[in-house]
Amino acid sequence: MSKESDDGAPASAAPSNDAAALADVKQLGMWAAITSLGYVFWIVGAMEMVERLAYYGVKAVAALYASDPVAKGGLGITPAQYGHITGVWAAVQSFVPVFTGGLSDRYGYKETIAVSTVVKICGYVIMALFPSYYGFMCGAVVLALGTAIFKPGIQGTLVNSTRRENSSMAWGIFYQTVNIGGWLGPLVAAFLRGGFGWREVFLACVGIISMNFILLLTYKEPHKEVRLARMKAVRAGTVKQESLFWDSLHELKKTHVWLYLLIFSGFWFMFNALFDVLPLHISEWVDTKNIVKDLFGPDGTRNPFFKFLLGMNPEGTEVNPEGMLNLNAGLIMITCFFFAWLSGKMRATNSMVLGTLLATAAMFMSGYSTIGWLSVAAILTFSVGEMFSSPKFSEFIGNFAPGEKKAMYLGFSQIPLGIGWTLEGFVAPWLYGHYASKERFSRELLLERGMPTAEVDAIKNGEAFTTLVQFTKETPEAMTRLLYESHNVGIVWTIMGAVGIASAVFIYMYGRWILRVAKQARS
Repeated sequence: MSKESDDGAPASAAPSNDAAALADVKQLGMWAAITSLGYVFWIVGAMEMVERLAYYGVKAVAALYASDPVAKGGLGITPAQYGHITGVWAAVQSFVPVFTGGLSDRYGYKETIAVSTVVKICGYVIMALFPSYYGFMCGAVVLALGTAIFKPGIQGTLVNSTRRENSSMAWGIFYQTVNIGGWLGPLVAAFLRGGFGWREVFLACVGIISMNFILLLTYKEPHKEVRLARMKAVRAGTVKQESLFWDSLHELKKTHVWLYLLIFSGFWFMFNALFDVLPLHISEWVDTKNIVKDLFGPDGTRNPFFKFLLGMNPEGTEVNPEGMLNLNAGLIMITCFFFAWLSGKMRATNSMVLGTLLATAAMFMSGYSTIGWLSVAAILTFSVGEMFSSPKFSEFIGNFAPGEKKAMYLGFSQIPLGIGWTLEGFVAPWLYGHYASKERFSRELLLERGMPTAEVDAIKNGEAFTTLVQFTKETPEAMTRLLYESHNVGIVWTIMGAVGIASAVFIYMYGRWILRVAKQARS
């Protein structure tokens, strides 16, 4: 029998060389870490920023596009149907890298990044040309496939162009550049869909992602000579190389690897609800008019700069859901280097626990008020939690990955995202549709108020609330308040918060076990 640690886990669960890599390394100071980052790091940061700008130009507004009536250019589908799309999208994007991440290690980061860009362009084109449920589903799958190929090459380059002493700052700044794109993408989408249409949103993303071909001209793969020497040895027969599939399975069998990935699945379940469901919640329940009144006065603003910057409606009287959600990327964009410095002073797993608890608190805050400013506070709280946890997750697995398998392990990092996002993609929109959908509540109230069943059934998806307002001759604000007060809308966010609490507990327990294993490896 294997010796048990004090935390109840086998002390031999991680091999000694892997266990040593799990130990935290003292980080450089803030400015020393920033100045130590080379030009390759900044190039891949720029490529990730461009890719995220295009990606979130679609992802941040996908729920709105799905629920928008066909008459307005949307898909006119239910939250549950949209959940089917996000579930498949998540599965493809997250599980494909498990067995393709190693392609970058073997055949080159630059090559796989170029191929992924072509695939992603095809995804956006399909979305633009086929505005239907299956058209969007197909486009999402192709886009997910391109993203799955893109991520390991970019993140593998990051790990190979940095070192353990500056890894916390490197991942923090990388996450910061990601969110520059994540912040601009929804703003561009809001501007285009308001002034032109949904088709133009997708076509703009084609142009944006194509910019990465220019950046690839300046890209130089770090440690390329090592990769080429290894492949030469494999061809000569002096080094044996397993098939990518079996090599990946061999690494995944290590206890400290699969356990880490399994535990973090809960975090990603909760995390993705912010992007998949919160836009619907804000659109249907949150009053953002008071935010505009407090900032600009009762008449709002006509200033095009502020309307674009805040993601406002064309009239300048409300903040669109994507504008509200953009506070997440905006805060990360300007402060992540600072939180990376703070998290660098903490044990990696402690930083993840703190971040998960803050994100959990934001989940509880989101569902129990229609006040716009409280929604702002919830999104900002979530963002701080994200900065303490999400970059640290990638940094941690990148640090304990073997030197010649960095991209493979960073491909593995998509497993918990895949489990969490796939489950959330199916579950969260269904929960929202059942417990919090204004569309559903409006249809029920129309029946209660005497509208014939046949007429209610004939109402197109996305138009039930408008019909309710016309039928009752009440104001939209009064009907929203009535529907909200007569239903427990917040139960959706309570469930998400409960998942977050459980995730924080398990991350803490994992951290205690890893600390024990690392100490034993040093002794």
